[in-house]
Amino acid sequence: MGPLDVHTTTTTTPSSSLMADFLRQSGGVAVIDGGLATELERHGADLNDPLWSAKCLLDSPHLIRAVHLDYLEAGAGIIITASYQGTIQGFKAKGFSQEESEALLKKSVEIACEARNLYYEKLQKSSSDYTTDGKVLKHRPILVAASVGSYGAYLADGSEYSGDYGDVMNLEFLKDFHRRRVQVLADAGADIMAFETVPNKIEAQAFVQLLEEEDIKIPAWLSFNSKDGINVVSGDSLLECATIAESCKKVVAVGINCTPPRFISDLILSVKKVTTKPILIYPNSGETYDAYRKEWVQNTGVSNEGFVSYVNKWCEDGASLVGGCCRTTPDTIRAICSALSNEKATTS
Repeated sequence: MGPLDVHTTTTTTPSSSLMADFLRQSGGVAVIDGGLATELERHGADLNDPLWSAKCLLDSPHLIRAVHLDYLEAGAGIIITASYQGTIQGFKAKGFSQEESEALLKKSVEIACEARNLYYEKLQKSSSDYTTDGKVLKHRPILVAASVGSYGAYLADGSEYSGDYGDVMNLEFLKDFHRRRVQVLADAGADIMAFETVPNKIEAQAFVQLLEEEDIKIPAWLSFNSKDGINVVSGDSLLECATIAESCKKVVAVGINCTPPRFISDLILSVKKVTTKPILIYPNSGETYDAYRKEWVQNTGVSNEGFVSYVNKWCEDGASLVGGCCRTTPDTIRAICSALSNEKATTS
């Protein structure tokens, strides 16, 4: 099976075979991309908006494509779409119609697929695995993951870092909020759905029930966030949340994202107790997010070197997919790929 076969043969097979095949072709461990918003800002985007990185779907899709390409050239095998904070409700609040809002969600997947195609075209023109500036051009399978952020991400008030939704902590409300968005993204051409930064048990239940009730033709992953290394950010048990993910056949990986690196090993070991699915982790840089000021607090995170120093331990603990979340960069992903390559070379 060639690198394009993963995409062409699995979009209609919502089963564990997608992830098993992908991991096998990736050498047992696959690399997810890194932070999107920070890179968009580095490319000149102004993200001071409730839509956050999804704002670029409106005014600068070329920047999203450029960031996806940066991550592919750094070695990422999975790129995540710019739809994390993109919702039909959020687009409507900006004055877009239902049809226009759905088109913007589809556009997030189309841009990622375009970036993958451009990368493969570049590969075909290259006679080497690496360019002169050291960018990775290895011929490998690449998946596009359609990002679905939590209800808290839509609120844009930092509540995806607390899991406290006030009066709307209601399963049916959350299912209704996400339903059409999930349907649109699932049909847009992505390989897998990424339910990210899930802060509480009730939203995990909502996502799993949507996958089971709706005609979703692609598999999914669920990743939770934690601020104590034990529970998810709401205080709900990580073991209970991971068990919900484990119960759903359409969920093909479960893990942790947007969590400080120092907590990841303990969280992997906890997830391993209740799941047989591949475990994915893509931590943030370790910096603290100030929800009131809507900015990351500097000097509280780890360097790329510090981040990457954890990687082989995470894989030893049981992670099969490793990447970065907020404040990580293509340099972080390049260093992760290098660390994994060095480990394979040492053990082979």
